[in-house]
Amino acid sequence: MREGSADVKAVFKRLMTMAGAAATFAGVSTAALAAESGIKEWQLGFQASATDVMDDITWFNGFTLVIITVITLFVLALLIVCMTRFSAKKNPVPSRTSHNTMIEVVWTVAPILILVVIAIPSFRLLYKQLDIPEYEMTVKATGYQWYWGYEYTDENMGELSFDSIMVKDDERQAVADARGVTLNEVPRLLSVDYDLVIPVDTTVRVQVTSEDVIHSFAMPSFGVKVDAIPGRLNETWFHAREEGVYYGQCSELCGKDHAFMPIAIRVVSKDQFQTWSTAAQDDLDTANQQLLASIADTKKLAAAGKLEEISVAAK
Repeated sequence: MREGSADVKAVFKRLMTMAGAAATFAGVSTAALAAESGIKEWQLGFQASATDVMDDITWFNGFTLVIITVITLFVLALLIVCMTRFSAKKNPVPSRTSHNTMIEVVWTVAPILILVVIAIPSFRLLYKQLDIPEYEMTVKATGYQWYWGYEYTDENMGELSFDSIMVKDDERQAVADARGVTLNEVPRLLSVDYDLVIPVDTTVRVQVTSEDVIHSFAMPSFGVKVDAIPGRLNETWFHAREEGVYYGQCSELCGKDHAFMPIAIRVVSKDQFQTWSTAAQDDLDTANQQLLASIADTKKLAAAGKLEEISVAAK
């Protein structure tokens, strides 16, 4: 083959493609946290959305940000105009104008119109959050000082329940080794010993209460935040469309360890959930081990399939 020939170019292209595939395959485990939970170090903005409700929240945030930015720039421009055009230096004899009817009408009507424009999508979103659709399963979350307890209340779950406690810093490596994952997949202050396992593409009703003080069940990726109040049963819902592990925290000051009662929800395929739920009713630890092994196998198959597709495309 001579330099610049079609054969050399084809070989070079194939080598570059294979190198990219190898990098992708190598990065599967190290990027697992960012890919699944939607969080990363030094992150700005919301976590990656995993529900339609959070999609709407993200849109509404951007929508109001545009309106606020326009108003702020407009007020800033008025201030600059007032400071330059109507300064004492340029106006040694001040104007005796006391009011302007048109300006007064505008600054009364304009804010009303702006509030109406904001209110319509706001009320629509609020209704969507509070109106629980027809659900397929129910989970009860109970806040304690300072951890969460979960109970699957459906009849086919055999009264399965467990407590979910944060993994301490000095336990993270041991937990990662036991689960067969990297340390990045056991995030500090967010990982728990027992995840709340939920099937993907399933509408879940969450009943929230507390046994001691007021807590708050918050899952940013799902657009969920509801108070856990002693003696009261609040309700919310979500419909996760993507598999992965999602993290939240108690969002109500509840005592000295308020910062150490995270929420971890593991969304899995419906087949994996069915297998897990059946096994968990007899032995939760064994069921979790089997679930993690199944997830690891699925990731390996997905990575191998992607690598094969890239290899075929390079030929």
